[in-house]
Amino acid sequence: MDDYILTLDLGTTNIKAGIYSSTLDEVAVSYTPVQYITSDNTVEFDVDDYWDSCKKVIMSVTADSGIDPGRIVDISLTGQAESLIVIDGKNRPLRNGISWMDNRSVKECELLKREFKQREGYRVTGQPDIIPTWPITKILWLRENESDVFRKAGKYLLLKDYIIYRLTGNLFGECTIYNFSYYFDVLNKKYWDEILEFVGVKKEQLPDLIEPGSSAGGVTNRVSNELGFLESVTVNAGSLDHFSGMIGSGNVREGVVSETTGTVLAIATMTRKSLVSDEYMISRHYGVLKNTYILMPVCESGGVSLEWFKNNFYPDRSFKDINREIETSINKSNDIIFLPYLTGTNSPEYEINARGVFYGLNITHTKADLARAVMEGVAYLLKKNIIFLENLDVKTENLISIGGGSKSSVWNQIKADITEKEIMVPEYEEAISLGAAILTAVEKGYFKSIEEAVKKHVRMKKVYKPVIKDFYREGYGKFIDIYERLTPVFRGERIR
Repeated sequence: MDDYILTLDLGTTNIKAGIYSSTLDEVAVSYTPVQYITSDNTVEFDVDDYWDSCKKVIMSVTADSGIDPGRIVDISLTGQAESLIVIDGKNRPLRNGISWMDNRSVKECELLKREFKQREGYRVTGQPDIIPTWPITKILWLRENESDVFRKAGKYLLLKDYIIYRLTGNLFGECTIYNFSYYFDVLNKKYWDEILEFVGVKKEQLPDLIEPGSSAGGVTNRVSNELGFLESVTVNAGSLDHFSGMIGSGNVREGVVSETTGTVLAIATMTRKSLVSDEYMISRHYGVLKNTYILMPVCESGGVSLEWFKNNFYPDRSFKDINREIETSINKSNDIIFLPYLTGTNSPEYEINARGVFYGLNITHTKADLARAVMEGVAYLLKKNIIFLENLDVKTENLISIGGGSKSSVWNQIKADITEKEIMVPEYEEAISLGAAILTAVEKGYFKSIEEAVKKHVRMKKVYKPVIKDFYREGYGKFIDIYERLTPVFRGERIR
């Protein structure tokens, strides 16, 4: 009889559970939405509700699969990184969880920037800037604004740590999500003592760090009873969702770049060099594979730009309808340049005050022309980041595309033509869940290595070959020029 692996993706919009056989065949996938409590610039969630949703989706996927829960041998975790949970000395939540989307800690970012120079922080954490996303800024906010919570804090956990605790009773932090805490020393795989001391966090208030893809222990009796599992079921700490997606899409060697166009545009490539560059400060992370690092520029105005455009200009139409309208004009320039900086820029400029711009409009342009310009603007941003990677002597042979954007053949071809790289779309769409299953399959000994599992189970559905178009080469030059000319305007500098 086959063993089965249950994957649990702790997503921002949805929590997703999957069941895979020990030979990595999908049996079932199930989703449940995440609810948030929002006000002004705060985004929180009820910690107990999130855990209840995890149990709900686990029971749902188990029922849908039709298999005996007693045949599940492991729960493999993946998901978001930065969402913060504070527990007391008895491991009970002291307040709502604070989502990574929360922006309350802008003042705290400035305080930390005055104390820790940008170059120093980059060399230690691999992160080029201090932004409100990072948990260290939220902890400092708690110190300044909720002193009672700060005083009672027994442990500061990230979301995946807390789910590990609820499943196993153990307190562990998996290294790849701590890449995004701004208190993790990437090269030395330990916490950054100096910043913790400044904020007032003791190391005993943080979970012990463990390697990605390693076991976090067995499920508790309570969990096995509630969910119908055997007490022998183990929990794999897994990895960050983007890194699991790299594995599940076949990006496990140098020279390959994967791009995920979801809400954000995330670009990732593996390197065995612990690159540190003061000129090109691209996010650098501790990797999933042994002795590797991940370079991962994340552009927060990626897929959300097209979603924004659809919601405001095509509210009653589908993305497929938009694609069909764009297809008719794809081989000629529409002369519009779009800067996709609706939420400021992240990589590679880190200009929080940058804004979205349509340039080149005339009276003949249509909504479809604008929609196409949005797709092209995101593709220009993708090319810009690839060039930055290549300036770091990181070879890029081709691009693997995953996420919602990869479902658009029009957008895939635009990306191929603009980057002048092949765009490869994996056959299996649930790359993140598959990557999580692969990590457990290797840890359990079903496969000798991640590379072996990928070679046997990851296939490409379609390859989009680039067509060199002069108007895209010219358009990219304009894209760069317009941004550089507008940068002083974004910064509020007086233009003479």
